Amino acid sequence: MSTEQILDHIEQCRQKMMFLASRSSMVDNEVIEVSSKLDSLIIQYIHLTKNEGLMDRRALK
Repeated sequence: MSTEQILDHIEQCRQKMMFLASRSSMVDNEVIEVSSKLDSLIIQYIHLTKNEGLMDRRALK
């Protein structure tokens, strides 16, 4: 998955979480599930961009 795709998924998840939370609460099971998915996507994005940064630095040497 590309960084752009992950960012799109992050935004979709964030919007879904906020919508669900506005209808119930932040401790609702469905909100927590979406929040966990969002956390996972953010971690994927961090790892991907970190690895891309390492590759960019290696190319400059």
